[in-house]
Amino acid sequence: MDTRYTSTAIVLHWLVALLIFAAFPLGFYMHDLPLSPTKLHLYSYHKWLGVTVLFLLAIRLAWRGTHRPPALPDSIPAWQQAASHIVHWGLYVLMLAVPLSGWLMSSAKGFQTVWFGVLPLPDLVGKDKALGEALSLVHTGLNYVLLALVVLHVAAAMKHRVIDRDDIVSRMLPKGGRS
Repeated sequence: MDTRYTSTAIVLHWLVALLIFAAFPLGFYMHDLPLSPTKLHLYSYHKWLGVTVLFLLAIRLAWRGTHRPPALPDSIPAWQQAASHIVHWGLYVLMLAVPLSGWLMSSAKGFQTVWFGVLPLPDLVGKDKALGEALSLVHTGLNYVLLALVVLHVAAAMKHRVIDRDDIVSRMLPKGGRS
């Protein structure tokens, strides 16, 4: 039985991680900026990151549907295996819900999402100020839940690397990478 993720799964994992690590602080930073051309550009970049996460998530889920991830070793307690599965599926749900809530929010606020400045995406809802404000709260809340799960995920990886000194982390590193 293979104990490593496929190269495609590894690339998708790290690309999405990089995009999330860029999108969250960008969103946090740009939110309270005064209206300016710079703020509008930053919002565009933030939207591009989110839509790209959605696109890569679709590929990742299709890949995962046809390529079973390696099983966790029997040496990992059942409760940790269950927690791992819950966190991973929570991350998948949030990688869908966070960008989708942002797209919905932009639509409700009357700001079309244009991917990389060239591909206009359809508005998902009509312009509605109250709905836009509600979706803003949803988007913010989902981002903080995503941040919490990412921190938990990284902390678990560090526990495996530093405390357990097992090869769990190396399963998601490029070949030749060591945990």
